[in-house]
Amino acid sequence: MAEQQQLRCLIAAGGTAGHVLPALAVAEALSAQGVRVTFAGSPDRVEARLVPEAGYEFDAFRVEGFPRRPSLTQLRALGLAAAAPFACRTILGRRRPDVVLGGGGFVAGPMVLAAATMRIPAALTEADAQLGLANRLAAPFAKHLFVAYPGTRAGRKVSVVGRPIPARSRPLDQAEAREIFELPHDGPVLGVFGALAGARALNELAVETWGAVGPAVLHQTGAHDYETVKRRVRRPDYRVIAETERYGAALSAVDLVVARSGSTVWEIAACGRPAILVPYPFATGDHQALNAEHFVRAGGAIMVRELDLDDVPDLVRTLLDDPERRARMSRAMLAAARPDAAERIAGELIALASP
Repeated sequence: MAEQQQLRCLIAAGGTAGHVLPALAVAEALSAQGVRVTFAGSPDRVEARLVPEAGYEFDAFRVEGFPRRPSLTQLRALGLAAAAPFACRTILGRRRPDVVLGGGGFVAGPMVLAAATMRIPAALTEADAQLGLANRLAAPFAKHLFVAYPGTRAGRKVSVVGRPIPARSRPLDQAEAREIFELPHDGPVLGVFGALAGARALNELAVETWGAVGPAVLHQTGAHDYETVKRRVRRPDYRVIAETERYGAALSAVDLVVARSGSTVWEIAACGRPAILVPYPFATGDHQALNAEHFVRAGGAIMVRELDLDDVPDLVRTLLDDPERRARMSRAMLAAARPDAAERIAGELIALASP
């Protein structure tokens, strides 16, 4: 494609890795089709690190989520929200994209609004089973909305595509994956995964239950709890990592997953791993429970509320002792996965951008 004809897409996504990593997957799919992709987001959130690390240009502007209760912080957030569309118009004027994607988080709304005022077509993605506040506010200004779950209440102009899976989360051969994380070649391995920010309750449960004895474990703690958990482990086949750039390999190395049920449940499904999902109890609108219920209905997961966390060790023991049940759950997860989500979104964005 000649330089002057090259389509350009600007993606605004941020706040959490759960927003940024799917957006990077879409960027990969767009780049593979010759589209030039740049990003915009907050200067002091995870996108400011992950996007440049992935090799994409990044423009920063300031916006914050709204606290639920009246406060000085809320007034500051309102002031930033009022200024953000003007900052976004400046970025759009400089980058001159043919299409804009709001990839989640409070950075997406102002960019989609700014795009609408400049008559640049824009779309939104929603990775959870319930439409978030930022997307509800931005949806009237978007030409299309890509949702992960069927039944998400989002009105018209909606496509159900699943969640885009970045290249780092694609499955690997299990023997190769276990070699990467120095896990035993034989026998079942349990994976315990919180978000990049960690999951204190899961971390405590795992190290208390299996830190001294039990199945081989691969435990991603998040940076905050890493040192504390590592000090409490008493055996060499319990591997503790803070985070990993090879999440697909980590999932491929294990036979059963215990995890939160944020947007990474789609990566668990794409790797075909049976899962015990423990929704974060304070997620807005209880959306993590809604996410988990989708995979429970599919037959690939069991949901345990945090109040019932003590039930998890017995469930783990039962599932690790029942390879036939795990195989059925694995097949169900693969059937529920949508590994082509990034490519589908990329194709629709190119269609929106094309005259």
